[in-house]
Amino acid sequence: MKSYDTQNIRNICFVGHGGCGKTSLTETILFNSGAVTRIGKVNDGNTVSDYLQEEIQRKISISTSLIPVENKGVKVNILDTPGYSDFIGEVISALRVADSGLLVLCGVSGVEVQAEIIWDMMVEKQIPRIIFINKLDRENANPEKVIDQLKSLYPDARFVQMQIPVGREASFERVVDILQDNIPEEYKDDVVMLREALTEAAAEADDDILMKYLEGEELSLEELKVITKKALGQNMIIPILFGSAEKNIGSKELLQFISDYAPAPVPKEEKCALVFKTLADPFLGKLTFFRVYGGTFSGDSVVYNSNREVEEKIGQLFYLKGKNQINTDSVSAGDIAVVAKLQETKTGDTLCAKDKKVVLEGISFPEPSLPVAVKPKSKGDEDKLSSALTRLVDEDPTISVTKNTETKQTILSGVGEMQLDIVAEKLSRKFGVAVETAVPKVPYRETIKKSVQAEGKHKKQTGGHGQYGHVWIRMEPNPDSEFEFTEEIFGGAVPRNFFPAVEKGLREAVAEGFLAGCPMTNVKFTLYDGSYHSVDSSEMAFKLAAILAFKKGAEQANPTLLEPMVEAEIRVPEAFMGDVIGDLNTKRGRVLGMEPDGKFQVIKAQVPQAEMMRYAIDLKSMTQGRGSFTTKFIGYEEVPARLQETLVAQLKAQQEQEK
Repeated sequence: MKSYDTQNIRNICFVGHGGCGKTSLTETILFNSGAVTRIGKVNDGNTVSDYLQEEIQRKISISTSLIPVENKGVKVNILDTPGYSDFIGEVISALRVADSGLLVLCGVSGVEVQAEIIWDMMVEKQIPRIIFINKLDRENANPEKVIDQLKSLYPDARFVQMQIPVGREASFERVVDILQDNIPEEYKDDVVMLREALTEAAAEADDDILMKYLEGEELSLEELKVITKKALGQNMIIPILFGSAEKNIGSKELLQFISDYAPAPVPKEEKCALVFKTLADPFLGKLTFFRVYGGTFSGDSVVYNSNREVEEKIGQLFYLKGKNQINTDSVSAGDIAVVAKLQETKTGDTLCAKDKKVVLEGISFPEPSLPVAVKPKSKGDEDKLSSALTRLVDEDPTISVTKNTETKQTILSGVGEMQLDIVAEKLSRKFGVAVETAVPKVPYRETIKKSVQAEGKHKKQTGGHGQYGHVWIRMEPNPDSEFEFTEEIFGGAVPRNFFPAVEKGLREAVAEGFLAGCPMTNVKFTLYDGSYHSVDSSEMAFKLAAILAFKKGAEQANPTLLEPMVEAEIRVPEAFMGDVIGDLNTKRGRVLGMEPDGKFQVIKAQVPQAEMMRYAIDLKSMTQGRGSFTTKFIGYEEVPARLQETLVAQLKAQQEQEK
C-alpha cells in the first residue's frame, strides 16, 4: 500500500451497540473498494475484522481491528471496534486516535445502551460524528422513528439527513444522496426540503456562504458540499446516512461520503506518534499499533519513548488489514501502522525524536472492577501463568493482576464476566496454561474486645535435656497498632534472651488467629511474669509457651471477626437511583450522600468488601450497563453478631478443604 499525503487520509472509528452491524458494514466496504473478492459473514466466521479465535467462536468483536481501504485517491483507516461493554477499553483507545466517529444504529432497535455511552464519550472528546442507520431491510425497520429518537435524546445536536432511503423492509433497495446531481423526479421536493435543512444547520461554517444564505440567495450544489465538509469538521452538524450492510445497500455511498466529507488529520510540526493498542501475537510477538501525528516514521530506525525515557529500535513497519500484513518503508503524518517487538513501549506511550521530546496526551482507561482469583490447573505452572498474565495486561489495559499476600491468591480484575472468560481462554489457547477461577477470598481479620491475663507453660521431660518455658501474658485491645509487644519482667523471672522467642511465638499465633484462622490485629501483648529452668529452658520452649498463652487468652478475651470496608463511589443515571440505594441497603451499605454529575448522580457509600466482589455484575443489571463505580479500602469493622457464627463456620470449612 503506497503512502498518502495527510490531506488524503481519513481515520474513522466505527462504534455502536453489539450486534448493530459494524463488522458486516466494514466487510461490505472492503468488498466495494476491491480489497476483497467476496463478502465475509460474521456467522460464518470469515470476516476480515473478526479473525481472533475467540471472535469467530462467539460471533462478536472483542478487539479493535484496523482496516485500511483505498477509495479514489483517499486512504480510509477504519477502526472497527467491539460493541459489548466488557470491551469498552478498545473503543476508548480507538476514539483517541480517530479524527471522526461513525455511530452505527440498528434501524429496528434504534439507539441502544452502548450507543448512548459511546455518544457521550464522543461529545466529551469533541469528535465529529456521522450516523449510519443500518439494517433497513429488516422487518419493522423504521428510519424516521430512529431519527425522532435521536432528536429526543439529543435536542441540542444538529442532525442533518443526507440521504433518502428508497423502499421499506424487504423492499428497501437503495439510497438517494441529496447532494447528487441527478435527483429522480419523485424525490425532488424532499431533496429541496432536506437541502434547506442542511443549509440552515451548516451555513455558518463558511462566512462567505453564510452571507449569501442570509441575503436569500440559493446556494449551488458545490457550495453545499463545501459547507457540509467544513461544518462536519467543526463539529457543527451530524450527518445521517442509511443502508443495509447485509444487502450491501448504502455501503458504497457511505465510503464516498467519508472520503469526501470526513475531516483529514491535522499534522503536528514535531515528529511524534501515539501507541493506542498492543497485541500479543503468538508468532510475531508483541504488536504495537500507533498513529503518527507529526513527521515520518521509517523502518530500521531508532525512536525515543518519551514516557519511559528509552530508545526503541523500529524494525519492519507494516499496515494491518485485519490479520494480514502489508509491509511499508515509512509511515507519514496522519497514518496508522504497526511495528513488532518493541521492548519497553506500552499502550498510551508517545514515540518521538530524542532531540525534540514530545509527550502526547495518553489514554485514560476505566478501572477494572470485577475481580476473580486465578490459579493454574497444573501445579508447577505458576511461573508460566505469571508470564502469560503480564503479556495479557500489556495487551489490555482494562485488566489488572495483583497478588494478595494475605489470602495468597493471584487476583485478576476486569470490566466484566465475558472479558474475564476470554482472558481464561487466551491463557489456555495462546499460552498453554489452563486455569481455574473463583470469587476471591475476603481478607477477614480477628481481634479481641476484652483485656485478659493468660498463662502458657510448655514442659516436656525426655531422655537428657527436657524442655521448659513458662510465661504470663496480658492481652488487651489496642486500636492504635496492629501488633505491639512489651515486657514488664522484674527480678529476672524470664531471662532477657528469651524475650524475642516469646514475641516470635505471639507473632506466629497472631498470624494464625483464633476464631477462623484469620490474622488477629489491634492487640497489645505484655509479658509480665513467668519462670525458667537453668538447663531445660530454650528459645523454642518459650516460643511454644507464648503460643499456648495466646490460645488460652484469646478464648477468654471475647474474640470477634473483622471485615474489610470500602468506600464506594457509584455513578448512575438518576432514573436508577432508587434501585441502587435499595440494593446497597441489602448489602449492609451505609449511604453517606449524593451529588449530581451532569446527567448522572454520584452515590457515596461505605460497604463491606465481601458484598462488592460481584458488584460489577449487579450494577450492570440494575442500570442496563449505564452505571459505573470505584472503591477504595478504608479499614476494618466488626462483623455483625447475627452473621458471625455462620461466617466463622464457613471460613473454618474453607480452611479444612484447603489442607
